[in-house]
Amino acid sequence: MAESAQLKQMVMSLRVSELQVLLGYAGRNKHGRKHQLLTKALHLLKAGCSPAVQMKVKELYRRRFPAKMLSPVDLALPSVHSTSSLPGGLTSLGFDSHGSPSPGSLLVPKHELGLHPVHPDVKLQRLPFYDMLDELIKPTSLASDNSQRFQETCYAFALTPQQVQQISSSMDISGTKCDFAVQVQLRFCLSETSCAQEDHFPSNLCVKVNSKPCNLPSYLPPTKNGVEPKRPSRPINITSLVRLSTTVPNTIVVSWTSEIGRSFSMAVYLARQQTSTTLLQRLRAKGIRNPDHSRALIKEKLTADPDSEIATTSLRVSLLCPYRQRPVTDL
Repeated sequence: MAESAQLKQMVMSLRVSELQVLLGYAGRNKHGRKHQLLTKALHLLKAGCSPAVQMKVKELYRRRFPAKMLSPVDLALPSVHSTSSLPGGLTSLGFDSHGSPSPGSLLVPKHELGLHPVHPDVKLQRLPFYDMLDELIKPTSLASDNSQRFQETCYAFALTPQQVQQISSSMDISGTKCDFAVQVQLRFCLSETSCAQEDHFPSNLCVKVNSKPCNLPSYLPPTKNGVEPKRPSRPINITSLVRLSTTVPNTIVVSWTSEIGRSFSMAVYLARQQTSTTLLQRLRAKGIRNPDHSRALIKEKLTADPDSEIATTSLRVSLLCPYRQRPVTDL
């Protein structure tokens, strides 16, 4: 078991050229990107490679680190070798018992401990038009290992066979457009733990999923002159950019401009979009509220509170549809 763990650590420290040499030596396909080659090499170990292949792994590792071999102490510590060939700011990716990237495993950005918790206790507001099926990346602090104002970091996740099946079976092709009822949604919010947070985007946000640019919600027209335009509070549907594979992880590169006194979190969820029929059924199931009850609530809000220094004199109500951000009368 110790020998197997040691070989795995050695393989994870190899570079692209060395992984290609190893796979070619074992008679396997040596074409692909770094994460693909690494997955193939780990599968090779899990399948029980020959002593000759094991010797080749050790030989390549000695070339990579001429004066160092892994010791039991190294294996007990967080892997310093496995991160040496990963992109800057990433830690290692977890693997399951079959050598595949473990579902939901995360390439977590390096943090300065004490500034931001890796996984803050942030709750995002429930989306009225979607049912959440799974959490692919739990709310994670946006943080980078540099002190520059413009920050960039990377995350990754893998899908389970069930999740791949859910997404694939929900595909709806109408004309030239392909939609999915089950979506992979990327969400951003403020790192506030006092209450459930609405979607809120960092300044100058840019997102790439599997090296492809991701379209962000368009800016809303500013209500006042001189006010920075904001994006609507909604999740980002990245389903079309996601690899529907159980063995190849998906990467998300996020860049943004840091703000003094404000920190943000990101999360990735698997959600199912509800049909209008289902939504109407749920509304009817709730029943109709008595108008007198609504009037009483409004009066209660407007009633002067002698214990409060602030008196409510008006109550603003938005008539915009929360989904389409248009007046309800236009729908």
